[in-house]
Amino acid sequence: MKLIKFLIIAVITATPLFSQSDPGARQIALSHSSTALSNDVFALFNNPSGLAQFDWREIGVYYSPSPFGLSELAHGYAAYSEPFSFGTIGAGFMTYGFELYRETKFGISFSTVVEERFFLGASIFFQNLKIENYGSDGSILLNLGGLSYITSDLRLGFYLSNLTRSTYGDEPDQIPVRYNLGISYDALPELSLNSAMEKELGFPISLRFGIEYLIIQYLSLRIGTNTEPATYSAGVGIHYSYFNLDYSLMSHQDLGLTHQVGLIVHFSEFESRQKEIKKLLGF
Repeated sequence: MKLIKFLIIAVITATPLFSQSDPGARQIALSHSSTALSNDVFALFNNPSGLAQFDWREIGVYYSPSPFGLSELAHGYAAYSEPFSFGTIGAGFMTYGFELYRETKFGISFSTVVEERFFLGASIFFQNLKIENYGSDGSILLNLGGLSYITSDLRLGFYLSNLTRSTYGDEPDQIPVRYNLGISYDALPELSLNSAMEKELGFPISLRFGIEYLIIQYLSLRIGTNTEPATYSAGVGIHYSYFNLDYSLMSHQDLGLTHQVGLIVHFSEFESRQKEIKKLLGF
């Protein structure tokens, strides 16, 4: 029965499995429009170049306990970043599924400044798939990202996922190949407008939009929308001392509501992440 429920979800969505979405409750609240923002530890999975924007250590965990009411789709991520004089190194882990179907992923990343306020980053992942009574298979894939500050308030970013076109077994395209281009603009010091365009091989272009607003010192509000498939999202972020606690809701056109939670511990105390990064960049 569990396997049947799982296959029904895969057929309904007619898209790659949920585990192959990028993590972060904040990122999901913004409908993954944050390609050119990518300024926390989950950039390791979303756009690794963003890790080099900040010079403090971060640890993050993310969990979705029962997507669309199915505990069989539960998934979690963990990420860590460590800055050095030559760049930032990160490491991450993902688990997804249940006893009949399990995906795991391990990755390392490196990002650095190649020119003033232009960052490049790459992540290498080992991804494993195990299906009960069918065995398991693993694959190594490469992701590449870039981010540039055009002005103090305007950023452009790109992210290329699975450049190696890695797959499981002999079947092609079991792991998505995605190309993502984004823009982020700080309309106000407390207000960030984000948009991104993603093209996954074999699927239509997806357009993403998101807004993040630091409404008071310790509280951020976020909303977003996405096409292909049509989703709507919202969330809140609570920032205090060395901790960021993020919560998000996402509504899928066919599957309904699901929710996620994430926690980031940053080993540097600040009131606003983006303001602190701009100080580091000399703005």
